[in-house]
Amino acid sequence: MRAIVQREFGAAGVLVIEDVDVPEPAEGEVRVRVAAAGVHAVDTNIRQGDSPPSMPRPSLPMTPGREIAGIVDAVGPDVDGALIGTRVVAHVGFRSGGYAEFAVAAAGALHTVPDGVDFAQAVAAIGTGRTAQLVLDSAQVQPADVVIVPGASGGLGSQLVQLALSIGAVVVALYGGSAKRAVVEGLASDAERFFALDATDEAWPSQMAALLGEREPSLLIDGVGGVVGRAAFETLGRGGRVVIIGWSSGEAVRIETDDLLARSLSVTVPLGRPVPQLRELEARALAAVAEGRVRPPVDEYPPERAADAHAAIEHRRQRGKVVLIP
Repeated sequence: MRAIVQREFGAAGVLVIEDVDVPEPAEGEVRVRVAAAGVHAVDTNIRQGDSPPSMPRPSLPMTPGREIAGIVDAVGPDVDGALIGTRVVAHVGFRSGGYAEFAVAAAGALHTVPDGVDFAQAVAAIGTGRTAQLVLDSAQVQPADVVIVPGASGGLGSQLVQLALSIGAVVVALYGGSAKRAVVEGLASDAERFFALDATDEAWPSQMAALLGEREPSLLIDGVGGVVGRAAFETLGRGGRVVIIGWSSGEAVRIETDDLLARSLSVTVPLGRPVPQLRELEARALAAVAEGRVRPPVDEYPPERAADAHAAIEHRRQRGKVVLIP
């Protein structure tokens, strides 16, 4: 079979396509003919040899890819053969192997892909969607909230926008430049509760204030940081909340005690710790897609362009969830 193989740590160019053996499922496992494989920001860190502290450094050579969707092709000796032919999606975890024609997953990690959900959307739910569910739980979004989401064109940001809207909140979606405008504006059409603004325009805070009128932002879900994250932080009203989920700009927002005390603000950092209820979060994310509350925008690449897919994430050029589609 054809697969992306990484034989050294380094830049995106270390990802090359090769012919390798088809994997065989062991006890408790299934083999999936891969129809879509998710590409995640963490995958780029792993590729560089800079795995997060919660992840073991992988042994090389390896085939990356921790999120897969497709059709069960074979089962291990103790797995029900009725699974063969089933449309499934799974997060395969540290073992990786998703950037390939076939991948192995634990049978207990599988979710059946709901009717009406395509494989790319399922992949977006199983990895990024479960994170979005966790973030929304931590943020405790309410219908009365006015939520600012920087990085709204990304895989995570786009789902956070849609989930917050489905709860009934007003959402200000920030994007970085005209190339991402169509993606963000396509997330919703409710002119009363949804506003898309270009964060590269320094006037966006005043534009937002004019659109909101007397309403003040009450919640910032920030995965960008830097100048944009700080500007968004400064717009929060008294008693507002900040949920920090990263800093794709390369610079985290520095928040001092005085910043919080002056307006009774609170800060939550929900990611980077073990989460015991992952399967529950995955199921909820899939249900949100199946019910139409979330329609993940997908940025598709053929497997032979896996290096380009990684580069798009690293240079923040992605427009939705990045997925390899054979």
